[in-house]
Amino acid sequence: MRVAGLFAGVGGIELGLEQAGLATSLLCEIDPRAQAVLEHRFPGVPIEPDVSAIARLPNDIDLLTAGFPCQDLSQAGKTSGIFGRRSGLIRSVFRLISDSKPPWVLIENVPFLLRLDGGRGIAYVTRNLERLGYRWAYRIVDTRAFGLPHRRERVFLLASRVGDPASCLLAQDRPATESEADGAVAHGFYWTEGTRGLGWAVDAVPTIKGGSAVGIPSPPAIWFPDGRFATPDIRDAERLQGFPVNWTRPAEKAGRPSYRWTLVGNAVSVPVARWIGRRLLGQPATTLDLPIVELSKSAPWPRAAFGGPGIGRYAVDIGSFPVTRARRHLHEFLNFDPMPLSHRAADGFRGRLQRSSLSRPAEFDDALADYVGRAT
Repeated sequence: MRVAGLFAGVGGIELGLEQAGLATSLLCEIDPRAQAVLEHRFPGVPIEPDVSAIARLPNDIDLLTAGFPCQDLSQAGKTSGIFGRRSGLIRSVFRLISDSKPPWVLIENVPFLLRLDGGRGIAYVTRNLERLGYRWAYRIVDTRAFGLPHRRERVFLLASRVGDPASCLLAQDRPATESEADGAVAHGFYWTEGTRGLGWAVDAVPTIKGGSAVGIPSPPAIWFPDGRFATPDIRDAERLQGFPVNWTRPAEKAGRPSYRWTLVGNAVSVPVARWIGRRLLGQPATTLDLPIVELSKSAPWPRAAFGGPGIGRYAVDIGSFPVTRARRHLHEFLNFDPMPLSHRAADGFRGRLQRSSLSRPAEFDDALADYVGRAT
């Protein structure tokens, strides 16, 4: 199967699909720093800079992928909605689908797509797919299912004119695995927050983001079992997304090194895309025997669903762990020395946290106070 990747970023979807056995024929990405990564990692693959300037997809494309911009849909963003300046580029995706009619389509975005404006975003996406003759299925998938200590949930929607996407996306389900919340494991959190949210993650980092509350790309912080507070190295951040070490290093030729955090935060986790690619190539004929409920127009959009022209729309009771891979403890997963959180950063975060009503373990406050005191 040949792939055209729109909004490719640094190629997380495409790398995962290639690892599954698919081939990348075309990439589209407007960010010159991400382009530098794509040129280095996908040599010989044409790269278009502007999705709105692509007249038509190549005739041999089997799968169109689109991890379209989430800034207008994310809880951490402007929440302008599906027709915001960035997320509104989804219109170009449907223009290309309408003109070229690829057999398969894969769309990725943040879970808030299902809730913002009463689910207006996912309603727009599914309605247009049905209008163009596509059956569709979506579910929220957590990166932790694939053995990475990175709590990252994303919506993956698969659509097809020739097959049953539900049989690919909804045919595997495993119980979610959680680590015990005790002092023997590390805990991840957003040190740039402290009033609106904490991003608390047990034995994992919270979702690595392309931006932060302080307006700069920044890694999450980690509270280690030995009392240290630090941030992971960018190379470990790449690994937490499933990339090889230094995958984004070519971006330094086109911008400052710290921008690599934005690229990693905006990327799609590689092993999730690999799993979808393997499901596509395997083409299973059946889905799991799962509870389904017909969706009414007034019902909230669920965490998983399927539908299409002539078959209706159904909510599916399925979890965010399609598989369960063995997961190493966060503090054991890291291969590179983390950067200690500075006294200024730790003290500023502590002050914001004390003014908030955010829930957290009491021992976290004690450990943070001790760390700030020692840093002084």
